Amino acid sequence: MFRHKGKGRTYSHNLKLASILSCVAGMVNITGVLSVSTLTTNVTGHFAYFSEQLFVRNYKMAFIYLLYILFFLLGAFVSGVIMEWASKHKSHTSYIIPLSVEIVIMLMIGFSPELLPDCPSLPLIISLALLFAMGLQNALVTRVSQSVVRTTHLTGLFTDLGIELSQLLFHLEKGRKIQLNKSIFLKLMIINCFFLGGILGALVYQHFQLKTLLIPAGLLLFILWYDRLLFRYYHLKRKLR
Repeated sequence: MFRHKGKGRTYSHNLKLASILSCVAGMVNITGVLSVSTLTTNVTGHFAYFSEQLFVRNYKMAFIYLLYILFFLLGAFVSGVIMEWASKHKSHTSYIIPLSVEIVIMLMIGFSPELLPDCPSLPLIISLALLFAMGLQNALVTRVSQSVVRTTHLTGLFTDLGIELSQLLFHLEKGRKIQLNKSIFLKLMIINCFFLGGILGALVYQHFQLKTLLIPAGLLLFILWYDRLLFRYYHLKRKLR
């Protein structure tokens, strides 16, 4: 899912990547909403709240919303730096470090009530950490898929989906129609998995609260294991030829 780039990357790779990581994003988003009332997979709404708080001269809250925006940006920046640096050394493992950082964040936030009991700043820490993690993930997926897949927010997806659905109304050559259908299915898969992640996360949160984040952490660990397994399989296959 991650190792293949450029011409070696297929539609199947992007479909697997999109389905799992959009489910992760959906679970993280609903956990952030239910635990600290913060959207953590995009910053569009935070810009509106930032402007509102500036207008009413509530500078403390305005600063907090600015931090939300900056931490999402910081996550994307750190992900880009890590992948750029790692690709200079071992390009096939450049994705491992960002995913590992994201897993550690999920685990730490999942156990944060035990790690930081009676911490008055815990809600802010949770919000910033999850925004950082989602910025990290979005930049990683965007780069690996060459901007084909984005898993942490749906506004752009619905826009592109609307455009592509409208194009189906016109007579297209067979090749273009097949390409459109595949692109539409990929976007629908991302939307459905994000929604599924949100529903599952909400159900689990009722019983486990922040430990709900252990599930997306487990999914990310599964991705790393699965990708490593495939790498060993294809490496062995080449050696036996």
